[in-house]
Amino acid sequence: MVLLLGLLLTYLFLDVHSKWAPIHRWNRAFADASLVLLTAAMMIGPVVRLRNTWGWLVPWRRELGIHAVGFGTIHFLLVLDGWIAWGFPRLVGLLAHPILGGYVMAKHGFGLANVLGIVALAYGAILLMTSNDYAVRCLGGSVWKFVQRGAYVLWILVVAHTAYFLFMHFLHFDRPLPAQNPLQWPFTGLVVAVMALRTIATVRTWRIKRNRPLRI
Repeated sequence: MVLLLGLLLTYLFLDVHSKWAPIHRWNRAFADASLVLLTAAMMIGPVVRLRNTWGWLVPWRRELGIHAVGFGTIHFLLVLDGWIAWGFPRLVGLLAHPILGGYVMAKHGFGLANVLGIVALAYGAILLMTSNDYAVRCLGGSVWKFVQRGAYVLWILVVAHTAYFLFMHFLHFDRPLPAQNPLQWPFTGLVVAVMALRTIATVRTWRIKRNRPLRI
């Protein structure tokens, strides 16, 4: 079910980026689908805290996270093969300098954004490997919950990585500005929605606990 949703999102994002070069269309489509799946997973926790009757959504959180990491991995491989051409120095913003005979940092923002993406993918792999019943039994409930709660850190890294490419990567003082990416405002809306849900759920939980009588 989630896989089909991810593929449908990828198809829709391919259409959104129809005027881009094929390699950029495909890598961005998988990246955007991954972000939507991860964001949906991040929304489930606060939604359930606000509406207990929606507890049936909780089992879907694991599958959404697993497929988000999978689609993110495909995005990373497409970037490596089609855009970076397996040039790992270039991936982190380094370019060969013919006079100096070495690498120089030429794309600071590009390199930092990609490092954030790589760290997010690595942490996503850890979450993926521990998203099973065996990991729960092996790590123990408390340790497993601690690891899985790091999903919010993963989401922040992905948001920072995506924000750079949506808003900053194509801003050059010596080049004409490209057409505005149509996903800028939907992306902003998703981020605001997650932050608002988490804030409201946190405040509600705090108010409930504050009003709960102290047990002696």
